[in-house]
Amino acid sequence: MAPANDKPHVRRSHLLELLHGMIRIRRFEEKCAELYTLEKIRGFLHLYIGEEAIAVGCNEALTKDDALICTYREHGHALARGVSMAAVMAEMYGKLNGCSRGRGGSMHLFDADTRFYGGNAIVAGGLPLAVGLALADKLQNRKRVTACFFGEGAVAEGEFHESLNLAALWQLPVLFVCENNLYAMGTALKISESEQDIHQKAAGYNIKSEAVDGMNVVEVEQAAQRACDGIRADGLPRFLECRTYRFRAHSMFDSQLYRDKAEVESWQQKGPIVQLVQWLRDYHQLGDEELGSLERQVELELSEAVAAAERGEFESVDTLTSDVYTASRSEGAA
Repeated sequence: MAPANDKPHVRRSHLLELLHGMIRIRRFEEKCAELYTLEKIRGFLHLYIGEEAIAVGCNEALTKDDALICTYREHGHALARGVSMAAVMAEMYGKLNGCSRGRGGSMHLFDADTRFYGGNAIVAGGLPLAVGLALADKLQNRKRVTACFFGEGAVAEGEFHESLNLAALWQLPVLFVCENNLYAMGTALKISESEQDIHQKAAGYNIKSEAVDGMNVVEVEQAAQRACDGIRADGLPRFLECRTYRFRAHSMFDSQLYRDKAEVESWQQKGPIVQLVQWLRDYHQLGDEELGSLERQVELELSEAVAAAERGEFESVDTLTSDVYTASRSEGAA
């Protein structure tokens, strides 16, 4: 953990808030994995375990008026943004009380009230949407940032290059955040990209870029704040590469034959929660009782979220095509 006291504005209370935010995401994801094995959650499930520092750290640099666009591994971003845990969990269940009314599921969370414009099952599919949101803000003279999160696998897609080019060309206020976890599904970065310093690709489009330790929530927050401050000052895009690692499989269907257990274990020892807890303990800023209290708060919130999801109802098949097809002309005339 980098010495947090290098930055005077990083207070103990704030560090505890960051820790609480990461624990919320971790326990939520662990519960989702458990519920998936019980077939309470169906379909695809991509867990964010190990990458919590990015969602929590970056969100600290954003205001309520800014927007977020994510990839399909977006549960952590939704929670960090302020979407209620109950609404996210109900969506995982496919229930009407979910944030997407049960129609989005794990990969398509959405919440207009928090300007969380959701996950996207298409690799790199969120980047053009982020450019569109930022263009709308610029045309209407709104001083807002659109933060776009994606994995390093997205850099192999055309949408990545097209989006960065247009954001730079049209001078749009986008914060591009690459969550570089080294594996695009089952393909290692080292065998798929000739330039493995992802942020250098952004520099090729004349976008100011920076790489940061994505396992260190303090460093992520500070880098995101620098980027957002720059965007608000000049209206130009910024690019942040957060070097991280996912501890669980790409999805619940992934057998992980492409990496060995020793590699995973070595990364787990420097995970974001481990780092912050150790730093706080080393400087006598966190005791067992306080850590236990944080865990109990999260456990209570999580149990209430699961209970709300269990109570929720599924949408009736009678409304299956609602919001999918428009009314026919004859129906409209009637």
